[in-house]
Amino acid sequence: MSDRWTEWKSFPHDYYGDYIQAPISPGVYEICRASDRQQLAFGCTRNIAESLSTFLKPGKVRRRFLFLRLRSRYATGELEYRFWPTATLTDAKVALESIREQRQMIWRRMSAAAART
Repeated sequence: MSDRWTEWKSFPHDYYGDYIQAPISPGVYEICRASDRQQLAFGCTRNIAESLSTFLKPGKVRRRFLFLRLRSRYATGELEYRFWPTATLTDAKVALESIREQRQMIWRRMSAAAART
């Protein structure tokens, strides 16, 4: 298994029958907007491919709106994803905590630097 993030990939367009290129194994995933890299989802899972595909599924609607076509909240072209595959779910949880700690450390450094100026 990999010991780091994969490259950013665009979500495939379902009209063309493309598939999400992700393993059916445990790991950490991250989903963001391609335009501004705003993080929309981040977590660890038993099945990376399933977690990525469920993000695009539309939410539940009330019965009176069933005649409307169910649409995803986001267009597939505006989202990107990356993942960090691991051997076990336990390894994924450890990697997730490590990533969170690194990000918190960066935020603390940035806030300390901003406070000094």
